[in-house]
Amino acid sequence: MAAHNNFYIGLCLALSSSIFIGASFILKKKGLLKIASRGSLRAGHGGHAYLKEWLWWAGLISMGVGEAANFAAYAFAPATLVTPLGALSVLVSSILSSYFLNEKLNVHGKIGCVLSILGSTMMVIHAPQEEMILTLAEMSEKLKSPGFIGFAICVLASSTALIFVVGPRYGHSNVLVYVLICSSIGSLSVSCVKGLGISLKELFSGKPVLKEPLGWVLLFCLVICISIQINYLNRALDIFNTSIVTPIYYVLFTTAVMTCSAILFKEWQYMVLDSVIGTISGFLTIVFGIFLLHAFRDIPFSPDLIYFSPRSGSSNPHAPPWRENERQNQPLLNREDLNKEFQNIEVEEIENL
Repeated sequence: MAAHNNFYIGLCLALSSSIFIGASFILKKKGLLKIASRGSLRAGHGGHAYLKEWLWWAGLISMGVGEAANFAAYAFAPATLVTPLGALSVLVSSILSSYFLNEKLNVHGKIGCVLSILGSTMMVIHAPQEEMILTLAEMSEKLKSPGFIGFAICVLASSTALIFVVGPRYGHSNVLVYVLICSSIGSLSVSCVKGLGISLKELFSGKPVLKEPLGWVLLFCLVICISIQINYLNRALDIFNTSIVTPIYYVLFTTAVMTCSAILFKEWQYMVLDSVIGTISGFLTIVFGIFLLHAFRDIPFSPDLIYFSPRSGSSNPHAPPWRENERQNQPLLNREDLNKEFQNIEVEEIENL
């Protein structure tokens, strides 16, 4: 019963996190637009007038509440569930921007929103159950397991190679380089967040957690991992288009987190086949939804595009496709013109003889 209660608490925290984070972008954007309408120096040109705007501060507070809820969600629910649900913040932001910022959401975006909701629902229904870890001592045993140590060594070795060898050569031409660094290091940061969440639960229950060195080690590792993530994610966003970086980062980061959680917390060990298929299908559905939402957001789409393009000689440019097909299937010459053409060919052949 306690495990089910923790699951639903973590689910509610993850969903509320997406709502607060998605709304924070709208509030901050509204504040920046309000400042621009007054003629103040914009933030993109080095201005700091937004510090006097309450809407911007409301967005910042909303972002902080959302991140805190997301942090707390890892202490109650499996990371395999919490991390993919972070995509819902993009969905919330897109829907709210269409209402409050007059940013049109095209058909691709609407389909992407529906797919993201369906995928999230599938993942909630088929979410794995992780092993119950209630103390830092149990977390310490998990971190010492050979599987996680091997995974951490592979992540650190590959990240080091990407940073010092591959990055200087191909980082400015291949979007995967910097995104892979963020994603692989991010899987370790989620594990640190999970451990810190457990330590906070012990702290609130009155246990002397502050004397445990593991909590401080996890905090130090979390700061290092987040610093690396922010650095290389900003590099990727500075070089490549956001519509390319965001979906690729979401896919790689979520995949890395799910792999790390499966190794560290044995989330997939007791799952039946239909739950495994449902979880993977839900994740892939979210991936396609996020891809449609980002990759085609600047492409206009209207119902007129489903008609076949009429030829330049068409008398009615707005004719439906079946009219166009009738016109295209008509013969180039009628029967009388065709007979005259054959007669001319026969006359020319006789004259040549």
